[in-house]
Formats: sequence, C-alpha cells, structure tokens
Amino acid sequence: MKKILLALLFGLVATCSLAETKIGFVDTERILREAAPAQKAAKKLEKEFDSRRQDLQRMSQQGKALQLQLDKSVLNEDDRKAKERELIRLNQDFQRMQRELNEDLNARRNEELASLRERVDAAIQQLAASEKYDLILQDAAYRNPRIDVTDKVLKLLSDKP
Repeated sequence: MKKILLALLFGLVATCSLAETKIGFVDTERILREAAPAQKAAKKLEKEFDSRRQDLQRMSQQGKALQLQLDKSVLNEDDRKAKERELIRLNQDFQRMQRELNEDLNARRNEELASLRERVDAAIQQLAASEKYDLILQDAAYRNPRIDVTDKVLKLLSDKP
C-alpha cells in the first residue's frame, strides 16, 4: 500500500513539475494524544468509569482483608470453609466485574476515537482546502519536518467546539 502511494506521489510530482505541488503531513498519533477534543474525551471516559473502578478497588480491599483473616485467625473447620467459599466467590465477582469494565471501557473508547477521527479528518480537509494543499499524508516512513502541518490541525481542532 505504501509503495503504491509512493509511486502515485512520484508520478504526481513528475507530471506536475511545472506547477508547484504542495504536500503536507499530519502526525495522527500526536493529534490523538494532544488535541483538545482527545483530552476532553479521555477525561469524560475517566469520569464515566471512575465509580466502577472505585467499586473494584473496594472489592479488592475486601478480598485482601478476607485473605488476611484466613491467614491470621484460628477458625474451626466450618468457619474456615465458609470464609474460603466467600473469598472464592468474591474473587470470581471481582474478575467478572473487571472484565466487564474493560470491555465497556474499550467499547466507549472506540466510540470516542471514531468521533475524534471524523473531526480530525474534517479539520485536515478544511486545512487542505483553505491553504490549497495538493496532498496531505497521515502515515509515512519518513517526512521532512518542514511539511508537518500537525500544529495547524491541532489549532483547528482547539478552535472548534
């Protein structure tokens, strides 16, 4: 895919040798890290899942306390078995809740990422149209820093509500 793109790019440059070809590059990973909408989405997800994380943390503390009881106290056989069953049930519930949290978080993260990618693409298209770029790449094995327009895209994203 990259070879085809490079061949097309070289062909475009060769055919447009008389005209000035304007090429830009956008560091998508940097945008997904630094853009205001990306940071806002990360905070939103953190807030959305904070209570569930706290529930897991409380459950973990309960498990540790129960394990400590089993290790330190001298219990009769029936009490010991009951505590062990409770610890097993607590551990199973913890693992299930943790798995559900991770699945839900990943699903929401993907939703936010898809929305952000749409906004990034729109900002790139806006930049390309306003500054008359012929080509803006988002993935390249090498790029010259002078064609990097990531800062301009970040500014466009920060200006949008």
